Amino acid sequence: MRTPTRARNRLFAPFALIASAVLLLTACGSGDPAGNVAGAAAGSDAIPTTDVVSDVEKNTVAAQLLPPGTRELTLAVSVGGTPPGTTYLTDGRTLTGQDVDFAHAVAGALGIRLTTEQASFEAILPALDSGKYDVGAANFGVTEERRKTIDFVTYINDGQGFAAREDSGLSEVTDLGQLCGLKVATGAGTTFEATLEENRHLCTDAGEKAYAVQTYSEPGALWSSLQQGRSDVVMSTINGLRYAVAHQRGLKFLNEFHRLDVGFALKKGSKLAPALQAAVNGLIADGTYDRVLKKWGTTKSAITRSEISPPERKD
Repeated sequence: MRTPTRARNRLFAPFALIASAVLLLTACGSGDPAGNVAGAAAGSDAIPTTDVVSDVEKNTVAAQLLPPGTRELTLAVSVGGTPPGTTYLTDGRTLTGQDVDFAHAVAGALGIRLTTEQASFEAILPALDSGKYDVGAANFGVTEERRKTIDFVTYINDGQGFAAREDSGLSEVTDLGQLCGLKVATGAGTTFEATLEENRHLCTDAGEKAYAVQTYSEPGALWSSLQQGRSDVVMSTINGLRYAVAHQRGLKFLNEFHRLDVGFALKKGSKLAPALQAAVNGLIADGTYDRVLKKWGTTKSAITRSEISPPERKD
């Protein structure tokens, strides 16, 4: 779901090393216009750095569900540059973001070492099948198409939404037919691109000009396109849009369009799924889960329990 990046540099970041780096930084804040605020007031450009995961205790019940001999997992993340998604702290080396915090919390609960590698968004899911990575975390929405080849362990509920410039005549988008004749910017290789392409016919079926789908690999280019008028509207993650609107002048969040469960991505049939699910449910029970959501201003995306590859949500 996340807007991808083409960068392919690898970063090896064990859980303990990242956690210790985060401890050295002062807590800052971010927010969204819907009222989820983490730390300081909305509009701050600072990335939240409060450490909320390094003190996670081992969950022996969850750890016992790991395949025998599992001591380390390789996690693939996509660095998009815009929180609450994965980005770098000001040192240019330490990865942070909501997915990173959840992954490290799960690693702590399972008592395993986590080796993190950076990959492009669209490369992660195919690489899971080849065994290059054990787990993928890039705000992957659970869809019926993806469930055919990938298993998921859910940890949050996000989805699809829209944003536009404040001078836009759009107030909300409840039907993609409202976009006819407009230029819609989104991330390449995402569920947003797929949704837009699959529904372009709605306009021509109604005798109207189809909307144009503009795809970007870099978030900065996507937002510049909107700000400079080369695009009329952006379709992206609900939480990502709210964060961007809270931190950029002249933009407005339109509405949520379609909710999706988001999960850790695993190779189909992976024996890791039960352990990860138990770890997430343990984090929900002990309060760590809520602390992560509050840090990133995403409390409205909370789930009550983790599931393994649930059916795609229809709301």
